Amino acid sequence: MLKIGDIEMKNRVVLAPMAGVCNPAFRLIAKEFGTGLVCAEMVSDKAILHGNKRTMEMLFVDEREKPLSLQIFGGDRESLVEAAKVVDRQTNADIIDINMGCPVPKVTKCDAGARWLLDPSKIYEMVSAVVEAVDKPVTVKMRIGWDDEHVYAVENAQAVERAGGSAVSVHGRTREQLYTGKANWDIIKDVKQAVSIPVIGNGDVFSPEDARRMLDHTGVDGVMIGRGALGNPWMLYRTIHYLTTGELLPEPDAAEKIRIAIVHMDRLIALKGESTAVREMRKHLAWYLKGLPGAARVKDVIMEETDRDNMVRILGEYVRSLEDAGETVAH
Repeated sequence: MLKIGDIEMKNRVVLAPMAGVCNPAFRLIAKEFGTGLVCAEMVSDKAILHGNKRTMEMLFVDEREKPLSLQIFGGDRESLVEAAKVVDRQTNADIIDINMGCPVPKVTKCDAGARWLLDPSKIYEMVSAVVEAVDKPVTVKMRIGWDDEHVYAVENAQAVERAGGSAVSVHGRTREQLYTGKANWDIIKDVKQAVSIPVIGNGDVFSPEDARRMLDHTGVDGVMIGRGALGNPWMLYRTIHYLTTGELLPEPDAAEKIRIAIVHMDRLIALKGESTAVREMRKHLAWYLKGLPGAARVKDVIMEETDRDNMVRILGEYVRSLEDAGETVAH
């Protein structure tokens, strides 16, 4: 089993902290689908310290989501430590995760996210300062390196361990790769062999079989699933089942996909209000519909929609049209 500090997960499957995706609406679905650990989307240390309303809402943790990891990012030691203290004392998250993998320029420009990958000594300094200031276990999510010339994954993970970090998640791509090319599982394996804290592997896990292959290839303690779960929380459930029993469950049919999509939307509405939630839900619905027959037609219609009941009606008609055509089976 995966154990981080004194927090024990019931399996080795972890939902990655995806920005714009991992709010309580989706995290709760992931948890209901059995996920061992869910990670919240990253929050800026400065925003936490400014106490901005939207940021404080992002720190909300529903008891049913636990164990949960809240991710923070920042480039300045003092503000990162202060923000970690807020997460430690004012939220019921179980784990504090520090982002060292975010590749987007607006994050790396402020010396945060993947920028740290160039300097193991900065990683040691930042992580040890946070570890000393909080009671909750501290983990780090990182990429293997900045670019092909600067791959310090092993040194960086060892710095996390020396600093008192409780686990490290490694995405097998460099910052320069963003989400292109292939994830390098060999380097994840090197990290696993170089440290004694738990290592969670991330990158190119799009099926339960991928998860099994990653575990076998790298020896990691947990598998983190990110883009593979977009509009597809069944991927989490099917992976857990496959890793536990070796049995591959079938993909859900269209009716089941749409049923969960509507649950997701309604939870988002409860969080953010109808007009914001329905707009935000459009991208999720595009993911839920992916690969279903005639999905392109429906996507065009829902991209204009701002009303919850209309959205439900359009999706319902779509499922009925598939049933009439005898096409509800999963593809």
